[in-house]
Amino acid sequence: MSVLRKTLAMCGVVVLSVAGCGSNSLSGSTPSSAPTSAPTSAGSAGPNLSGDLPPKIKTAGKIVVGVDTTYPPNEFLEGGKTVAGMDVDVFNAVAAKFGVTVDWQPAGFDTIITGVQGGKYDVGVSSFTINAQRKQQVNMVSYFNAGTEWAVAKGNPKGVDPNNACGKTVAVQKGTTQLEDDIPVRQKKCTEAGKPKINLIVREKQDQATADVATGKADAMLADSPVVQYAVKQSQGQVDALGNIYDAAPYGYVVPKAQTAFAAAIVKALQAINADGTYKSALAKWGNESGAITSFAVNP
Repeated sequence: MSVLRKTLAMCGVVVLSVAGCGSNSLSGSTPSSAPTSAPTSAGSAGPNLSGDLPPKIKTAGKIVVGVDTTYPPNEFLEGGKTVAGMDVDVFNAVAAKFGVTVDWQPAGFDTIITGVQGGKYDVGVSSFTINAQRKQQVNMVSYFNAGTEWAVAKGNPKGVDPNNACGKTVAVQKGTTQLEDDIPVRQKKCTEAGKPKINLIVREKQDQATADVATGKADAMLADSPVVQYAVKQSQGQVDALGNIYDAAPYGYVVPKAQTAFAAAIVKALQAINADGTYKSALAKWGNESGAITSFAVNP
């Protein structure tokens, strides 16, 4: 999901991304060619869980993580080069409890789970909402709680009602919970009521969907609540949130299905950074304190 962007005054153009001017504009480079951050260590002293690492990670001294860097404030390219965000700060602290660093690898959101399954990435960290389908494919470790929220151009000029969006043009990111779970239910209601379907604009990147709203190409968008709230804050009045946050659910780290011991160790690392204050500090830095959880778990 899972799976939410803005106008930056410093860019001087509508790109709706904190990924840096030019790197994540509507015609930006593909995720696979995007620059990565240097591996980073974070977090305070505490239990060292290095003995619970898979041999590949222990030997390399780093966790290779697949991440979609078009989803501020959770994950984005800062200055077009460095992977940054709430998810990044929290997982860097998790990795520090294992005594290793993180190698952040930008990727298309809908390719990350497959990449973890195939061994390209050790872990996927990209605001993935935990759901039954994903738990069948991989292990998921809960670390944050978020819901879905809608957004429209300032003042809602197209009169969008999230509960009756039939016939409206709605932008949404490919591979997200919003597209795969939420929209189909709404489309069915439109069809059963004899109303026109929602016209979808499906984007590879969330910042593109937000730009569609700001420029009037789309009447509305829907995405994860932290991302929508951040997009509204950064849009300089071009985008408004619409309606209430709903369907709150936990985000989860994506871990290979066979590595249940590693997934359980990540829970221990999360408990440790919660106990020492690092976890909540990282959330507060990005204004996401309301999504904090304490019951970290594997496949909740």
